Amino acid sequence: MVTVLSVGGSIISPDAVDTKLIVGLRDTLMPFINAGRRFVLVTGGGAPARTYQRAYREIAGDTDSAEQDWIGISATRLNAQLLRGVFRAVCPDPVVTDPTADISFDGKVLIGAGWKPGFSTDYDAVLLAERFGADTVINLSNIEKVYTADPRTDPSATPLDAVSWEEFRALVGDDWVPGSNLPFDPVATRYAAQIGLRVIAAGGRDTENLRHILAGEPFHGTTIGPT
Repeated sequence: MVTVLSVGGSIISPDAVDTKLIVGLRDTLMPFINAGRRFVLVTGGGAPARTYQRAYREIAGDTDSAEQDWIGISATRLNAQLLRGVFRAVCPDPVVTDPTADISFDGKVLIGAGWKPGFSTDYDAVLLAERFGADTVINLSNIEKVYTADPRTDPSATPLDAVSWEEFRALVGDDWVPGSNLPFDPVATRYAAQIGLRVIAAGGRDTENLRHILAGEPFHGTTIGPT
């Protein structure tokens, strides 16, 4: 059984690397790994991506999306290499940077990172879920639930326990903007809906909640798509 986690850069490196979070993630996954579960972890870029993208815009004086995406992709690969090192005892394969290429998955954990411009690593996670037969992507970020609107700007926004792909697409739109901080990116949303994938969006810092998700127990978060 392969479980795919899209691990947001916002929790790996919100300002600096959150070593406590990474230790908690490792310690949460290891009992499941020892019991025979296999995991694909796909990392986002976090603060390094946004810091360097902002520097590019200030210095170059433009907002070229592809250039900003390549900067963000580099940050995702740095985070991925860190996680590969943390899980090295059970992750013998190199970081996956192209989910459509020939991929070796000989260990218990496989780490993925950004591929190319036009979307976030959420889309890479969806492609890897499809490739390895996972029916669910667990999306861990700094957003604990999907809301009816952005709660930072709309005080009337309410949290959702479940939402259909159609309803979710209406919330996030259809266009990818580099550095966006969304529960799940629009490109990944379209393809996940197309293939009938389920996404569980949950706060990544609550590793006990993650344990509940992995164990099939009640959890705090939002189920997107099929329930």
